[in-house]
Amino acid sequence: MRPLTFLVLLLIPGLAPAQPFSAGIKAGAPLTNLLQVVQTPDTTAMTNRYAFGPEVEVRLPHRISVEFDALYRHFAYTNVEAFAASTITTTGSSGNWEFPLVAKYRFPARIARPYLAAGAAWDVLQGQKYAATATPCSQVCENTNYPPTTASRTTAGVVVGAGIEFHAAFLRLAPEIRFTRWARQYFSLDGDLHSGQNQVEFLAGFTF
Repeated sequence: MRPLTFLVLLLIPGLAPAQPFSAGIKAGAPLTNLLQVVQTPDTTAMTNRYAFGPEVEVRLPHRISVEFDALYRHFAYTNVEAFAASTITTTGSSGNWEFPLVAKYRFPARIARPYLAAGAAWDVLQGQKYAATATPCSQVCENTNYPPTTASRTTAGVVVGAGIEFHAAFLRLAPEIRFTRWARQYFSLDGDLHSGQNQVEFLAGFTF
């Protein structure tokens, strides 16, 4: 191996953290459900236990940086309404995109750097689907009285978080706990099911 090549390989781990721009992916699991069920025995909801998407970060002076993510998750629900003459079952699902923009401050450390984050986030529903059936019925019956209703397909909120950043050559690993407070509940199903305003997630960023 040439001396110059050997010297470059030695310097790479020290140079990587100094780069002003990094990009990668962020993935994790929500610790709270996107949907909240009112205390009725006939409604169930499921939020898939993952969130993932791209991440970009710009580093500024004084251990400050700005991070932008685009996180995707999916949820589904089932609602059963029993009446005297029939039972109506409604099922549905939707995609959900979240776009957090946060400022981060890193505390000084060599290997593991704790950091705090704060900013704003925007949430968008996409690809809503639903179907309703009634029994007894000679065929599948559509019932327009039980679709999901939305005051808006978007909402916004404030974000705070804390984590630790680790460095290994070109790779930065940053696990964190993030809390989001949404401005309002923007998804509702006949008063039995609605979106939550408090969201807690465990996320891990992998950037280069």
